Amino acid sequence: MQQETVIVIDFGGQYNQLVARRVRECNVYCEIYSYKTDLQKIRDMHPKGIILTGGPSSCYEEGAASCSPELFSMGVPVLGLCYGAQLMQHVLGGEVKRAQNREYGKTELKVDNSARLFAGVPENTSCWMSHFDYISALAPGFKAIATTENCPAAAVENEAAGLYGIQFHPEVLHTPEGTKMLYNFVRNICGCSGSWRMDAFVEENVKAIREKVGDGKVLCALSGGVDSSVAAVLLSKAIGKQLTCVFVDHGLLRKNEGDEVEAVFGPEGPYDLNFIRVNAQERYYEKLAGVSEPEKKRKIIGEEFIRVFEEEAKKIGKVDFLVQGTIYPDVVESGLGGESAVIKSHHNVGGLPEHVDFREIIEPLRNLFKDEVRKVGLELGIPDHLVFRQPFPGPGLGIRIIGEVTAEKVKIVQDADFIYREEVAKAADEWKKNAGGQGNPPWMPDQYFAALTNMRSVGVMGDERTYDYAVALRAVRTIDFMTAEAADIPFEVLQKVMSRIINEVRGVNRVMYDLTSKPPGTIELE
Repeated sequence: MQQETVIVIDFGGQYNQLVARRVRECNVYCEIYSYKTDLQKIRDMHPKGIILTGGPSSCYEEGAASCSPELFSMGVPVLGLCYGAQLMQHVLGGEVKRAQNREYGKTELKVDNSARLFAGVPENTSCWMSHFDYISALAPGFKAIATTENCPAAAVENEAAGLYGIQFHPEVLHTPEGTKMLYNFVRNICGCSGSWRMDAFVEENVKAIREKVGDGKVLCALSGGVDSSVAAVLLSKAIGKQLTCVFVDHGLLRKNEGDEVEAVFGPEGPYDLNFIRVNAQERYYEKLAGVSEPEKKRKIIGEEFIRVFEEEAKKIGKVDFLVQGTIYPDVVESGLGGESAVIKSHHNVGGLPEHVDFREIIEPLRNLFKDEVRKVGLELGIPDHLVFRQPFPGPGLGIRIIGEVTAEKVKIVQDADFIYREEVAKAADEWKKNAGGQGNPPWMPDQYFAALTNMRSVGVMGDERTYDYAVALRAVRTIDFMTAEAADIPFEVLQKVMSRIINEVRGVNRVMYDLTSKPPGTIELE
């Protein structure tokens, strides 16, 4: 697809995906690239604008991430955020120094709302600061357009050159006017029309898939999760029975999930496709025996995933394409889309073996964030209960079981997770009933699950001493799954979950609740 594009250049900041996500919310397409990307490649993409992210270094240190001065003379508007703002000043002749008073957290901000970047923003607002350095002298042609108590150049501009810098983080929710600031940049300053919409995405991709596939056969890796389900229905709409969906039940799914997937996509379901279910539980357990290192587990699950598909492809004859539900955060977190460190490898990005027995892999959702995938699902007419299903990792319970994966541990975490989800859903339904049936409770998590720790501890059940596993309950509130806070589930609900798990799940004598936010943690435990 050809569309207006804003490029995010990543200097190692923790919010690189969040910046891109906020730009997409302005209906402007956006991609993330490392600061090491060749400048000619950036030019060749003909971006409408460029955004420089934050980073962990000081721009004046030897070896710090930097950029060419040419970046600022391409005739394209550039917005620097935090480190990006400091780097812009440093490269163009300004001065950046270590601040006497570090600013971190919510900070009062005064803006010049006659500046285009702050159009419609109240003169007095607040922002989220996170910096040790400050801009001590502006580069030629720049002026300050926002200040805080300790930061005389909280935002700067050289309007004639189309260059802007913001010392704080407009992309986080703690900056209440941040989305408006980014909208002003991409829509008003860069002149983007806002044509990035999911109805157009569906229409153009259905057409593109038909043209690409022709009369070829396509094999789809269907897990039953949101991403692969949307990918399967998109392909089904484009090519119908040329598509065969293979659902691998690797024994690492949630309780009863294998049968639920078959009910939706199998012969009795509403979709025009071929469906094959492969029961490969024992095969996976054998491969994972004795393996406790998280990345090794991911690689094993990913490779076995592909091997199963190769085998199924041979059974059904010549297959030209393999479809996977890879989405943009998978790409970025696997180290392929920016400068930030590899957070984790994904079975459908970082875990692919070198030899894949297909002509080509099709990843129709590769450039979408999770909420965009859900919008595509709604555009395709997929029922709400499938579209808004909780995210589930490709390696499944393999990364919700700390340490070695065994059939016994899988049963423990399946049963504990089923109880947890059942009790949270009951409590939410009760809240809705008391609230007149409208909305969700304010504490309702966006994702929640039980995981099995590798810790065993002493307990007492009845008159007997036990030495069993501890289950960790995880629940987070999030908008985009790139940052998250622990959900404030009522204590009485957690108490009921704890009691049921300990009484009903054999092998568990302790239940804990994980309060960690993202960052510093991830949503999954491994």
